[in-house]
Amino acid sequence: QVQLVESGGGLVQAGGSLRLSCAASGRMISSDAMGWFRQAPGKEREFVAAISWSGGSTYYDDSVKGRFTISRDNAKNTVYLQMNSLKSEDTAVYYCAASTYYARSLYSREYEYWGQGTQVTVSS
Repeated sequence: QVQLVESGGGLVQAGGSLRLSCAASGRMISSDAMGWFRQAPGKEREFVAAISWSGGSTYYDDSVKGRFTISRDNAKNTVYLQMNSLKSEDTAVYYCAASTYYARSLYSREYEYWGQGTQVTVSS
């Protein structure tokens, strides 16, 4: 079992930046693919970014490409999401997730472990 805890969310003005962290405990996640998803009020949870176990491959939704960067520090058992040039449409609860069985995934159904989420609010 692995527990994931997100942090770093908050209120920021449009154009600003935030860095989200996802700290894992219970076991090392160095062999897991990791992903970030988000869910805005009244909307489905959607894929944001994913990273392979080694960090050598990253994937982004088109809506965040060029603005967000996913990274990981396996020694710290932590995954990050650097968010720059934030827009009001980025407002959502952001979740990190771990996938034991898939080398990479854009699909929430392929992630077994989820954090509780952290709220990101971008004011325009």
